[in-house]
Amino acid sequence: MRIGCPREIKNREYRVGLTPESAKELQPQERAQLREGQILYTYLHLAPDPGQTADLLKSGVVGIAYETVTGPGGSLPLLKPMSQVAGRMSIHAGANALEKVHGGRGVLIGGVPGVMPANVVMIGGGVVGFNAAQMSAGMGGQTTILDRNSEVLEKVGTHFESRANTRFSNEANLLDAIRQADLVIGAVLIPGAAAPKLVRREMLKEMKPGAVLVDVAIDQGGCFETSRPTTHDEPTYIVDDIVHYCVANMPGAVARTSTYALNNVTLPHALRIADMGWRDALRADPHLAQGLNVCHGAVTFPAVARELGYEAVDIAGILS
Repeated sequence: MRIGCPREIKNREYRVGLTPESAKELQPQERAQLREGQILYTYLHLAPDPGQTADLLKSGVVGIAYETVTGPGGSLPLLKPMSQVAGRMSIHAGANALEKVHGGRGVLIGGVPGVMPANVVMIGGGVVGFNAAQMSAGMGGQTTILDRNSEVLEKVGTHFESRANTRFSNEANLLDAIRQADLVIGAVLIPGAAAPKLVRREMLKEMKPGAVLVDVAIDQGGCFETSRPTTHDEPTYIVDDIVHYCVANMPGAVARTSTYALNNVTLPHALRIADMGWRDALRADPHLAQGLNVCHGAVTFPAVARELGYEAVDIAGILS
């Protein structure tokens, strides 16, 4: 089996799919080069991207998506390291965007003696939200985490104790939280599906002028109605006096950390696919099988099919 690692061409994307150590043991113009019989094993994020999905179906490749490979208890182990990086980076990015010169409110996250700290809200208490809250609380921000899962709220409440507040995420609580917020981190995730639009445009008028939204869910379509993908070169834009940071490949800015964190979790599966072939590897590991999103011109992941209007093909029939 020949294994290729395409050179990244996305703006300011410095991560690589394989480190020299790993080698030892997409963009639209690149998709045209794919062909039937090839295995594409990477982050795909197909639900908000009908163009990419159509191109992959046309190519006939076997598309295994990092973001839907599961682990014990329904965890997402190949997504987790990048979620950890993005969650921690979101506070750095938000702090920078809060500076007056970038259109923000001119508020310091941790404040100073005699001056209140920034009010930082995490929408979602999963991996991204938890890591964002760690950074916010560590910097002295007034930190609030919203989630709909009572077990998640109990976990983060126990971990942060008095360093962060928790609130059940319903529309009333969400609107109340963002009214008070200087910085809002969008950290919601529905595996394989497009992110729900939790903050609508009309809600921006309720926020403080110069407040900042960081949409970490942008690679799944974003959780703010006014979100659109941005780049590291031009990371922010302003809608209704609210600064939006929507860089889709945030971890690419800290390439060394991200590359090694990603290789640590993706390499074992890559080796099994190479050693066993994709069918036998997926048959042997039901968690890896959850990563199959497209195969030989068919959509195999139900959430992607549902979002984009395709009929999902049963993976059991493909593997039999």
